[in-house]
Amino acid sequence: MKTTRSILAALLLAVSGGHALAADAKHGADVFAENCAECHSVKEGKNKKGPSLFGVVGRKAGTVPDVAYSDAMKQSGISWTPDKIDAYVTDPRKAVPGGKMKFDGLPNAAERADLIAYLSTLH
Repeated sequence: MKTTRSILAALLLAVSGGHALAADAKHGADVFAENCAECHSVKEGKNKKGPSLFGVVGRKAGTVPDVAYSDAMKQSGISWTPDKIDAYVTDPRKAVPGGKMKFDGLPNAAERADLIAYLSTLH
């Protein structure tokens, strides 16, 4: 677990373009509520339009039971590392062409880092 957190911290620095950003998981919960909660739950086993994001960090894409994933998502081969989550949240259609997610993306790198920090707490 300590290794995962160290990797996450390094990736968050990389995502920030080398600027030292202190990811704020508490603010990430607010970012989640504003941008993600309509379609995603953070409760284990509770899916909405999209899959529950409980335990998303480290999970293979397209594997939550009872979710109607696109073929593109199922075949993406993505494992949800912080950098993959960042790329997907930045521009879902570019990260997984042919996917079903209707979200246009979150352009603010600091908000994405906070969101990823929050998602990393969900396990």
